[in-house]
Amino acid sequence: MSRPRSIGRVTTAGAAALLLIAGCSSPGQGATESSTAAAASGSASAAASGDPVNVGIVTSLSGPLQSYGQTYLDAFDVCLDYATEGTGAVNGHQIVVKTADDAADPAKATSAVTDFIGQGYKIIAGSASSGVAAQVAPLAAENQVLFISGPAATDALTGINKYTFRSGRQSYQDVATAATFLPDLQGKKVTVFTQDNAFGQGNVASVTSVFGAGGATVTPLLVPATATDLVPFAKQAADAGADLLFVAWAGANSTQMWEALNQQGAFESSTVVTGLADKATQVGFTAVADKLSLLAHYFDGATDNEVEKALVAGLTKAGKTQDLFSPDGCNAALMLARAVGEAPDDVDGMIAALEGWKFDGPKGAMEIRAEDHALLQPMFQAKLVDSAGTLTPELISTVAPADTAPPATPFQ
Repeated sequence: MSRPRSIGRVTTAGAAALLLIAGCSSPGQGATESSTAAAASGSASAAASGDPVNVGIVTSLSGPLQSYGQTYLDAFDVCLDYATEGTGAVNGHQIVVKTADDAADPAKATSAVTDFIGQGYKIIAGSASSGVAAQVAPLAAENQVLFISGPAATDALTGINKYTFRSGRQSYQDVATAATFLPDLQGKKVTVFTQDNAFGQGNVASVTSVFGAGGATVTPLLVPATATDLVPFAKQAADAGADLLFVAWAGANSTQMWEALNQQGAFESSTVVTGLADKATQVGFTAVADKLSLLAHYFDGATDNEVEKALVAGLTKAGKTQDLFSPDGCNAALMLARAVGEAPDDVDGMIAALEGWKFDGPKGAMEIRAEDHALLQPMFQAKLVDSAGTLTPELISTVAPADTAPPATPFQ
């Protein structure tokens, strides 16, 4: 599948202005404020005359993370039109986006990425799976291509190499937000209930780093990713009697997992903290909603800036809605516009354009930390409220980017 796009130039001085004033448009149509946005970007043109810039998006469009990949891709499409003002070209360069489905399988992902690189692609984006992203990042460095990972949360991507960026949050930021629910950590017991894969192991490392530094004792409880009977593991979690049970879970069996924890009494023995899931799975919280403390990567409406308004309007027009990983797709499109607008033919120039860049995303003020490419961003505390039989997320507070910033890990 391919979607031709063109990038309006985003200059260093004009980037913030473009994001604030450009209107949203659907694919192939002009933005509502295209003339003002074109003046801000400085070089939008009506037609492509130079070489196209090819972008390969490798993400999960099937398999256990299919919904994450689709949410990312939907938002990417909307925000690429937003960032480009819908003009289709700038500086004579058309953006041509092709997608490949990795089904959350690292082997499929590396095959697809290798194929794109073999065709001369210099930009890869989209990883939903941490295991996938951990395999793609070294490929990017080896072949000197720009890699903008998506929802994949593993901390290992931060500082891994200069070619790798991320458009979403990382596990450390989730965990640092969770720690705000238990500010006095000294002497506390924390259990991490998660899957035994790259995502889960990354969460264990992050919880150990964040909570351990505050004086808590952290014990991992890793569940095999292929496990079908979760009851024995839920019983272990309940029997641990931790002060805080941190649950990090991804995939289709989350409802089964919550039912098992509830049946085994985990909520009676511990304060349970987890992330606010994508909307389709929130019904899985029904039996335990009033017992949960929730950290949120994205809480739609918490920021309500021009970028989020454009994202929501574009998705609504396409018959879709914003969800957990919409910011990741939107940020990726904004980052792509910035990189190509500054250096369409030079990967090192793209990297320089992104390092240290501050921009408005759907979540609010974002910053790409230059020394390791961590994406500093707001996080949120939330809860689920039963409103006439429907669970509705309610914002508790916004956690500032500085309060969840991961330790710097400069490139070697």
